[in-house]
Amino acid sequence: MDKRQAIGSWLSGPRAAAEEMGVDFGYPGQQLGLPQRGTGSVARFGRRIGAVALDWIGCQLIAYGLITHGDLAAAGNWTLGLFVALSFLTVATVGSTPGKRLLGLRVIAEDGGRLGVVRVLVRTVLLALVVPALIWDRDGRGLHDRLARAVQVRI
Repeated sequence: MDKRQAIGSWLSGPRAAAEEMGVDFGYPGQQLGLPQRGTGSVARFGRRIGAVALDWIGCQLIAYGLITHGDLAAAGNWTLGLFVALSFLTVATVGSTPGKRLLGLRVIAEDGGRLGVVRVLVRTVLLALVVPALIWDRDGRGLHDRLARAVQVRI
C-alpha cells in the first residue's frame, strides 16, 4: 500500500475502508426488517432533528408567552419541562410528537408495535439528557431509541 492509499483510506473513514475490503453494511433499518425507502423506512437525521426543533420551539413559545409572561430567565426551565411532558404524553398515546407528525415521522417498537409506557419514559428521559440522542448506531438510531428498543420511521 503506497502513501496515497493509506492517506485516502484514513480520510474516507473506517466505514469506507471496510466497504472497499468487501464488507456489506446494508442500508439503515435492514437489520430491523424495515424497507430501504418510503413508508416504514428509518427516518433520516435531518427530519428527526427538524422534528425535535419544531417541538422545542413550540414549547419555548408556550413557556415564554403563556407561563412566564416574557421572563426569559425562567422560560428555559419551563421549556425543558414542557418538552419532556409533550414528548412523553404524545409518544405514549399517539406515537409521535407534533413536530414528528408535521414531518411525517412516528416512533414504533423494533418489532413494529407500539412502545409501552415504561419504554417511552426511558426514551424521553434519555432524550432530555441530549447526549444519548447524539450517539448513533449503524441504523441511524440514537442511543435513547436503541435503549428503549424503538425506531423512528417515516409515515
